[in-house]
Amino acid sequence: MIPFNLPPVIGTEVNYLKQAINNNKLCGDGPFTKQVSHWFEYKFKAKKVLLTPSCTAALELAAILIDIKEGDEVIMPSYTFVSTSNAFVLRGAKIVFIDIDRNTMNIDASKIEAAITKNTKAIVPVHYAGVSCDMDTIMLLAKKYQLWVVEDAAQGVMSCYKNKALGTLGHIGCFSFHETKNYTSGGEGGAILINDSSLIERAEIIREKGTDRSQFLKGQVDKYTWKDIGSSFLPSELQAAFLFAQLESAQQINERRLNIWHQYHLAFFQLEKEGVLQRPYVPDESQHNAHMYYLKLKDIEQRSSFIAFLKNKGISSVFHYIPLHSSPAGKKFGDFHGDDTYTTIESEKLVRLPLYYSQTDDQVKQVIEAVKEFFI
Repeated sequence: MIPFNLPPVIGTEVNYLKQAINNNKLCGDGPFTKQVSHWFEYKFKAKKVLLTPSCTAALELAAILIDIKEGDEVIMPSYTFVSTSNAFVLRGAKIVFIDIDRNTMNIDASKIEAAITKNTKAIVPVHYAGVSCDMDTIMLLAKKYQLWVVEDAAQGVMSCYKNKALGTLGHIGCFSFHETKNYTSGGEGGAILINDSSLIERAEIIREKGTDRSQFLKGQVDKYTWKDIGSSFLPSELQAAFLFAQLESAQQINERRLNIWHQYHLAFFQLEKEGVLQRPYVPDESQHNAHMYYLKLKDIEQRSSFIAFLKNKGISSVFHYIPLHSSPAGKKFGDFHGDDTYTTIESEKLVRLPLYYSQTDDQVKQVIEAVKEFFI
């Protein structure tokens, strides 16, 4: 069986886990957590990077940080994971879902302005498959209407928009290190990138359960106390140690994933030319990280047959999100603005192929041959 995903393992993770244990510092901001934060700040030129237990936690921290409250509206695509919207619903916001661009599966930036009202507080672009949204348009709208932009870059670590790292373009960015992502911190994990200097101090307070403990540890105050609302948004030092081992080989992981992605892309060129499927589209201004390789088929019925066919060949392929606006909670906590021209229909065509760091060229070839056989 060729699985859909296997978490990346470099081989140095165990040694770093042992070091973390021997440091006798397993919680809070230990040595490995600091090294990981500094790695991202230096690599991506981010003002401040704080590790979190998950991307969900990073999004929830972001919602608190920008003071989302009852009656606020937050604009985002419906084609995303539930955490994107749930983080803001937890603070009392109404979600305003926008249609996607059928080519990239990202939010259609041209539809955002019409959805902005006096209650709009933030825009949350989701960089699907590590391919960037139209951030120039989004940031211009944010400036025009004085809105916050929180990038859901869960799938976008090592991706860029016009040579700037995803997660660093909005006021806040959120990363995921779940085991299905390109880099993992041992199963779960995340980070929040603070790109607006005015938010840094409060982000540290919220992350430390609403206390100024971070400043205390830096020697900036002589004791720490409760300053604001917050929660426990610190990861285990074991998570950071696992992740740091992977970041030391980040380029190696990235290159291997891109190699697999390009093998698929070249192999399916002729099938796309014949009109039997669509390959992923990557705009010129986007430098992606090969987070996933998907195909779009004729409709949901053909997709179901395709998934079953590959399963019989010993290959696991999966579809992705059910659009949030069609879910029970999506109907309760949000509205779809405008027409659902592409979100539902395009989501029903999409199927993802196996793509992971340890995938061999022989396994890639098996997948390619099986896909081609389906269309004979």
